[in-house]
Amino acid sequence: MTDAAKYVKIVEWSDEDGAFVGQCPGIIGPCCHGRDEVEVFRQLCEIVEEWIEIAHQDGRPLPPPTAGTNVARKIA
Repeated sequence: MTDAAKYVKIVEWSDEDGAFVGQCPGIIGPCCHGRDEVEVFRQLCEIVEEWIEIAHQDGRPLPPPTAGTNVARKIA
């Protein structure tokens, strides 16, 4: 399992933006958007992987993982 897989990634429609918006709680807030949900998810995954790579290079610890922690239930 990669470090990036340990974090929940959310893509949701934003009426305000008129586009899908992607974010990764604990890693990065809204950071990419577009009209194609799958493309926004792909972009989000790349951003998260890059963020984690930079954190490793800088010697910064990663935030606690969010995957497997019932994030969806907490949001609801």
